[in-house]
Amino acid sequence: MADANSTESVAGPGQGQFSLEHIYLKDCSFESPLAPGIFMEQFSPPEAAIGIQTEVNALESRPEAREVVLSVTMEAKIEDRSLFICEVHMAALISLAGNSESEMGRIVGARVPEVLFPYVRQTISDLVVRGGFLPVMLQPIDFDAVYEQHANTSGITLNS
Repeated sequence: MADANSTESVAGPGQGQFSLEHIYLKDCSFESPLAPGIFMEQFSPPEAAIGIQTEVNALESRPEAREVVLSVTMEAKIEDRSLFICEVHMAALISLAGNSESEMGRIVGARVPEVLFPYVRQTISDLVVRGGFLPVMLQPIDFDAVYEQHANTSGITLNS
């Protein structure tokens, strides 16, 4: 895993290269609308809903650079009552050079989110614990498979 302030070149076989310039927390929030009352109740384990989204922003001042933001929202509910809502937007500033369109798509759609996910997972767990709940362990995600599924349904050409 890259240091949050280092520049590291990342590539795989048949994939374009990119450099991680910076990893940072862009935004986060935690809400527990039923606190403190919820802590006085006995309840069964909550159901969790998780939403994941990736956003890619071009930078006018640096055409070779992109900001990739991985956003994860988690809501824990008991019946129709929301125990907590946690939202984290983790971002990376990356440089791309000499990549085809399909390579760039895979980098920003799979490789960078794969790098960002452990940071998101740790931040969510920390926020949930600070909110008074048990730690949350988000399961790993195969971002490459998610990217391929999205590419196949939206007509993106994949570079294999």
